Amino acid sequence: MIAFSTCWNSSRHHDGEEMIDEILELGFDTIEISHGLSVSLLPGIKKAYEAGKFKVSGLHNFCPSPVEVLIDAPDCYEFTSHRSYDRKRALDLTLKTIEYAAEFKASYIVLHMGSVPMKKMTPELTALVKEGKLNTPDFVELKLKTIRMREKQAQLYVQRAREALTEIAKHAEKYKVAAAVESRSRYEDVPSEREMVALMEDYADNPWVGYWHDFGHVQLKHNLSLLDHEEWLTKMSPFLIGCHLHDVHWPARDHRVPMTGTINYDPLVPLVGDDKYVVWELSPRRRTSQIEKQFPLWKETYGI
Repeated sequence: MIAFSTCWNSSRHHDGEEMIDEILELGFDTIEISHGLSVSLLPGIKKAYEAGKFKVSGLHNFCPSPVEVLIDAPDCYEFTSHRSYDRKRALDLTLKTIEYAAEFKASYIVLHMGSVPMKKMTPELTALVKEGKLNTPDFVELKLKTIRMREKQAQLYVQRAREALTEIAKHAEKYKVAAAVESRSRYEDVPSEREMVALMEDYADNPWVGYWHDFGHVQLKHNLSLLDHEEWLTKMSPFLIGCHLHDVHWPARDHRVPMTGTINYDPLVPLVGDDKYVVWELSPRRRTSQIEKQFPLWKETYGI
């Protein structure tokens, strides 16, 4: 099931219905309402929805954007924060996002769970890869240092994320909207792959909590030799709710139009399944003409 994210065009519209119409003209009929969305766009979106123009697959937390945050910042409040106010604000906004999702008869919300407040090592690893030093002694030394640093500090922040997810899961069940925990692109983010597996196993019997696979984010980690993309998706497919689809230009430029970058989708797409949402999540800088060219090619090649 294919959908398209409003992250591509919400920033350049003042009327929600016009924003929706632009996406519909691309050939999509199902839309994910994404983070960064101004609350002022909601009336127009609701008007278009009530007119039957489109279906809503899901919402990406926080949606709409907090009124006090003037830029697109989905991590402006984190469940892992040292500040109790930030943790509470993150939870309150998330519960409200679930309620909005229910109003649109959406199936899920996509969640960022937070981060470990450590020195940001992922950019340093990426810089070495750009210099052609992938898996050199310098790269391996930094990678191991990064892993050790995160493992030493992570427990408290993972626990905070777990506590938040406990409350979110209750609200998700009440409103019949699944909470989908997204794979992230930075090693400092929560959960790591090991933590994600443990989290999904804890909720294996709960149909209202699951995994959200972001093709671009996972490919960035693949490019840093932090995981193998195909092996990871194979392992997580039993927990899968849906995916964000975008491509990557080597090594770390993501949110490109699918089938224009370096991701090999052939072994990955069969692991998703026809009953899962595949949401095109593209940078606002991607051209309409490029999307119009690649979308039919994607449907012809993969059918979902």
